[in-house]
Amino acid sequence: MSEAVTRTVTSSPGLLASLDPLLREWLPRQRWFAGKGRPVTGFSLVAVTELLPTGGKLGLYHLLVRAHQPSTPGGESHPGDCYQLLIGAREALPPRLAPALIGHVEEGPLAGHTVYEALYDPRPAELLLEAMRTQARIGGLRFERDPAQEIRGGLVPRVMTAEQSNSSVVYGDTFILKLLRRIVPGVNPDLELPLALAREGCPRVPAPVAWLRAELGGEPYVLGVLQPFLQGAADGWELALRELAKGEDFGAEARALGRATAEVHTALARALPTVTLAHHQVQSMADGMMERLDTAAQAVPALRPYAPGLRTAFTALADLAAEGHTWTAQRVHGDLHLGQCLRSPAGQWWLIDFEGEPSKPLSERRLPQPPVRDIAGMLRSFDYAALSADPPAPEWAETCRAAYCSGYAEVSGRDPRTDPVLLRAHETDKAVYEVLYEARHRPDWLPVPMAAIERYAASDLI
Repeated sequence: MSEAVTRTVTSSPGLLASLDPLLREWLPRQRWFAGKGRPVTGFSLVAVTELLPTGGKLGLYHLLVRAHQPSTPGGESHPGDCYQLLIGAREALPPRLAPALIGHVEEGPLAGHTVYEALYDPRPAELLLEAMRTQARIGGLRFERDPAQEIRGGLVPRVMTAEQSNSSVVYGDTFILKLLRRIVPGVNPDLELPLALAREGCPRVPAPVAWLRAELGGEPYVLGVLQPFLQGAADGWELALRELAKGEDFGAEARALGRATAEVHTALARALPTVTLAHHQVQSMADGMMERLDTAAQAVPALRPYAPGLRTAFTALADLAAEGHTWTAQRVHGDLHLGQCLRSPAGQWWLIDFEGEPSKPLSERRLPQPPVRDIAGMLRSFDYAALSADPPAPEWAETCRAAYCSGYAEVSGRDPRTDPVLLRAHETDKAVYEVLYEARHRPDWLPVPMAAIERYAASDLI
């Protein structure tokens, strides 16, 4: 780390001004950019740390920048999301780095240099791993690690291209570093929960090896997490679609996944506080579900005929709470579906990506929830896989749903199906979210959640 310049510049208008026109073009094209559909009207610099000085062949800057966008088309600009960028600067970009190009800087401190997404470049990626290995402090950046775990140097990095909301680099076949792109202050569950599960000895979640933090304005920021790379593991969604295409039964895998989910929930309940949801809290939960339904129905006309039937799922939950029924809430995954699960070649299931729904505030993502929220997400995921197959296979989904719930009960002692009102409310709420998401982002997929909406609206219990 001898090349690193250990200082953080919190105000560098010359640097940001020179990058501004390039970032306005480049940033909205990134898959992880959350403000699509609205123009970027400007940037403000939260912090910049010079990791490698531009006096050499390669300059390297770590930036936290806030992108300003109008709240609505044609509306006023306001401070928007804060993004983490790793910007490399070279006098000339080698052909191998062409996909990483951001642009050529005409003026300012980087004038005459070409800037690019540095994660594609092995040297910057190696520097990040070395900083974590040595627990470096570079300006306001804090590279920390679990001292009980070894981090070998010399591992060849490669950037993963399949990420959507974040970016990941794999080192050899040993570690994977997830860099969070949209940054918010506070305790991030993507580090908090895996660390808690590691302390409990839960084998279903890869334990964090190291992490990157920053302290800005007295607020903590989690910027990245290094975990073991699960070599040869299969993505749950891709695995399910492959088995569907072959006409293979997925029941045994669904049951094993239910057991894994219950193991994680049980460990989280031991590691972190649980609460009892009283009447007013359940009423507030049901009110939130009804508000989301109203919002979705206003935006998606196809949903409106089903709204009265769907609303009964939420009123039934509120009515049960009014009768004195209570539920236990705890920390949960928060965004569980087949794509958040990995299966080893030996058949072991892991749960990953505990960030929760990125669109929700961090404080909301860290609230205790009924475990059925995760269960409903997985049940909806089986339904999604079955209805996206050609031809659709609803009976496959039913088999998987039953097996998953049975597997969950084997470990937890509680079958989710024995609390049908709570399960119906959460599944309906999830399907309403899916309708709004698909209508906005993937209209061709809208029939998938709409098929579930029709079923849920016509049924008293799922």
